[in-house]
Amino acid sequence: MKALDRKVLRDLRLLWSQALTIALVVASGIAGFVACLSAVDSLALARDRYYERDRFADVFATVKRAPDALARRLAGIDGVIDVQPTVEAMARVTVPGNPDPVIGQLIGLDSHGAQRLNRVSVRSGRFPAPGSRAGGELEALVSEGFAQAHRLAPGGHVRALVNGKLRTLRITGTALSPEYIFAGLWGMPDLRAFGVFWVDTDELAAAMDMQGAFNRVALKLSPHASARGVIDAVSAQLAGFGGLPAHDRTDQVSHAMLDNEIREQQVLGTVLPSIFLAVAAFLLHVVAARLVATQREQVAALKALGYTDGAIALHYLKLMAPMVGGGWLLGLALGKWLGIGLMGLYDDVFRFPVFAHTVPGALVWTSLAIVAVTAVLGTLTAIAATVRLQPAEAMRPPAPGRYRRSLLERVPRLRTGPALRMILRNIEQRPLRAAVTVGGIAVSVAIVIMGNFFRDSVEVILDTSFTLGLRGDVVVWTADPVDAAAGRLLARIPGVLQAEPGRRVAVRFIHGQRSETGIVQGRASGHGLQRVIDVDGKLALPPATGLLMSERLAGKLGLRVGDTVTVEMREGRRLVREVAVESLVRDMMGLNAFMERRALNRLLGEGDVASDFTLATGRGAARSVLNATQALPRVTGAFGKDTMVRNMEEVTARNILTISAIVTAFAAVIAVGVVYNNARIALAERGWELASLRVLGFTRAEVSVLLLGELALGIAVAVPAGMALGWWLTQAVVDLMGSDQFLFPVVIRPRTYALAALCVVAAGVASAMVVRRRVDRLDMVAALKTRE
Repeated sequence: MKALDRKVLRDLRLLWSQALTIALVVASGIAGFVACLSAVDSLALARDRYYERDRFADVFATVKRAPDALARRLAGIDGVIDVQPTVEAMARVTVPGNPDPVIGQLIGLDSHGAQRLNRVSVRSGRFPAPGSRAGGELEALVSEGFAQAHRLAPGGHVRALVNGKLRTLRITGTALSPEYIFAGLWGMPDLRAFGVFWVDTDELAAAMDMQGAFNRVALKLSPHASARGVIDAVSAQLAGFGGLPAHDRTDQVSHAMLDNEIREQQVLGTVLPSIFLAVAAFLLHVVAARLVATQREQVAALKALGYTDGAIALHYLKLMAPMVGGGWLLGLALGKWLGIGLMGLYDDVFRFPVFAHTVPGALVWTSLAIVAVTAVLGTLTAIAATVRLQPAEAMRPPAPGRYRRSLLERVPRLRTGPALRMILRNIEQRPLRAAVTVGGIAVSVAIVIMGNFFRDSVEVILDTSFTLGLRGDVVVWTADPVDAAAGRLLARIPGVLQAEPGRRVAVRFIHGQRSETGIVQGRASGHGLQRVIDVDGKLALPPATGLLMSERLAGKLGLRVGDTVTVEMREGRRLVREVAVESLVRDMMGLNAFMERRALNRLLGEGDVASDFTLATGRGAARSVLNATQALPRVTGAFGKDTMVRNMEEVTARNILTISAIVTAFAAVIAVGVVYNNARIALAERGWELASLRVLGFTRAEVSVLLLGELALGIAVAVPAGMALGWWLTQAVVDLMGSDQFLFPVVIRPRTYALAALCVVAAGVASAMVVRRRVDRLDMVAALKTRE
């Protein structure tokens, strides 16, 4: 073994604790990088394979009723290679033993021919038999997530209100479909309140009076087809049959939610690891720089003996390599484990037939390259100046520092004790070191804040949407607009205190060359039961003539207040209107625009109609009101606010808690790495000074205060700086994760700031206790030996 290699081993034994903290910081960065991006890759791979295997459609359209012959004409459109018409219906479902309202999507399954698009794969049980059973029962497959949430198994049953008639659905098995990888109502991750049921298409068509017709169609396109051209052609042919215009996958709810999740994880998998590896590079730089500074004489001796600058630089790279390499290996293992955990969280929301976690080889080699660059940059920038010194110059001890009164000491009438003066002067002597230490600790605070911000943000979204915005207790809606006077019928239900009509219209907004699909919501004027609330919790009133538009929608269209936008109705008579944008609002869910309901009806050329009703009920009456609406044939669906909030909190709580715990643990690793390394190196550099003070009569506690007081002062400065940095980092991540589905409000509650401060202070105290033990064991004789 070469002499320099033996020196590497000796130095590693001496630096083992510092090497461990550096390895842990590197491992945290690599684990975050591998976990997030491998989960994204696994999610995207499972999606792409599932789409290909079960032939997920490219274009979708919904109509009121169209003859089956029309499907053959759609197949003749240039670029279309397959067409699959279906009969579908939304139904209110009652699950035995579950009093909460449930919405079911019933889809006709053709038992006479092979499934061509959006194939249904059976997970347990069997396909439903054609025809109905005794008593009018229908056999049905049920979506796997819903079945697990309600513990439904083959042989069980539910009751569904189909076209005003109550039918029993006998469960024959559980199933999956690429059309419902994400199965939730209006984009909400609520597996208990929404389920998909596949039944015999002939029986469903008979129940819906749709024999020889369809109300939904899916199309598969050739690889080089123009999606926009096909969508326009399909919409033109279906225009006379009601419903909504055709759209591609971007407006398909399941695909949009899946695509949004992949994009968010790509952001997190890039931002957080970058921070960790930057801190790792800083720690390597600090350790290497201070190690070389304490080994100036050894470097000089090596150069005098004929070792080249390159050989000495390689020696120190070899010293850092085990720290970084060990961190990389640990990070890969930890990243694999965390990636599997993330896949488990995804499995609660996204359903695939095959969902396995894999770490691509390219990701492994990329992480190795990143770690290698981090090690080389952190080490070479630290040792460059010392390695270039001539042997004679390097033999000399470094020039003693020049100390003077600190800035704080110059403040009139401010008394500082000897210990504080020594601490302040040492900080001013090395301002860059102090600033970098404060920066590293501040980053720890910022990461804890960012990791726990999502909990605060989701709470604000739920509170704003369901407490401030939705003042009613029950919402019911109809398949088609009905006379708003139906609200009086609902108001006569026992327990209902107030019924407020609303209107929702699917539209396409056009401004110049830009266009976006969205919803215009007709709300009551003034302080109604459904109100528009912005991210600051302020009420925004829908105007009586123009539009109140979401800021995100206006930004995508390039609109400002006072501009006119073309509104192309996507239902009914497909009217086109020019409407002024009167005001903007920063809402949090979807791309929406709002008008006063009667003004919206006038814009549509309709009478006083409504498509949904919000009901305020007496205390404890919501459930009986929901049951009473079952007898109303025009009511397609209903939900209770309390039930929806509870279900959403159950789904999000575990995911948010898990992610917050992981990020907080990683931030604690950074805090320990920065504080401990700085304390250890300061002890090595100032051992002679501390030993001298002990000889002069200073106690162990007084000597420890001089060393650890500097770190305590750094933490005290870093915590508020980290809080500000945490807000900025959170804002940057939210901007990068922006989507059409959600706007996460940047709201950080006091408890999150307190948790971040407590986490970092605890890490600092733990590190200080370890260093304090080393101060107590300081060998004064060895420390006071004069260097010759």
